[in-house]
Amino acid sequence: MQQPVTAPPVPERVRTLAATAAPTHVSLAGTALPAIPARGGVDGAGRPVLLVLPGDPLYGMREEPVVTVDLAATRSLGGLELSRGLLKVQGWVQAVPAAEAWESAVAIAERCPDEALFDALERTDGPRLLRVDVGQVIYLTGPESGVLDAEEYLDADPDPLMSEAERMLHHVNATHRGQLETALRSMLAAPVSEAWLWELDRFGATIRSGVDNPTLVRLPWPAPITDAGSLERALRCLLCHH
Repeated sequence: MQQPVTAPPVPERVRTLAATAAPTHVSLAGTALPAIPARGGVDGAGRPVLLVLPGDPLYGMREEPVVTVDLAATRSLGGLELSRGLLKVQGWVQAVPAAEAWESAVAIAERCPDEALFDALERTDGPRLLRVDVGQVIYLTGPESGVLDAEEYLDADPDPLMSEAERMLHHVNATHRGQLETALRSMLAAPVSEAWLWELDRFGATIRSGVDNPTLVRLPWPAPITDAGSLERALRCLLCHH
């Protein structure tokens, strides 16, 4: 019997994390400068986009310096912001072309709700939008780590059900955690003190038991799910498990 695929392919998983991540720091290769705080997001092609203010080390650079941008993907559980994964995107910084500036600003607005975004679009002497031409991506997601080259990373797409999955996940954690804990108790021999839906995708669901010292339980679907309605039905069956 063919075993179900339990998790997304690594490139898809990394692209999905990147799509929900925010830059935290940027480092310039070949300099003694320490890593500097970064603001921005990730565009639809998976490239980090940085909002750079006058006075920042990258602001006045005319060439395309090599940088490493740290991207942090997190999830809020019980008022705590917990890490889902850390990505280090290495590549060359270049100015976002004027014709693409509006699209890039919209793409990062959710992760970077900053009024300076408007100045970057309207003023030639104000903040700048810079993006990273990806060379490679180092990923650290729980026990997994590795490196994707530019082709592997950029040729992949995020989970096509990502937006719907995140909406369902937040709904379950806000209103159905009692059902989730009951379902998890029926599956595990060990005691369950609390349960949160940690990841949800077209290949399965991951339940997190505990916050400080968690146990992660991966529950694959019998076959990959292709639409939001089927994902919602699979999740409802999971919550009703006894």
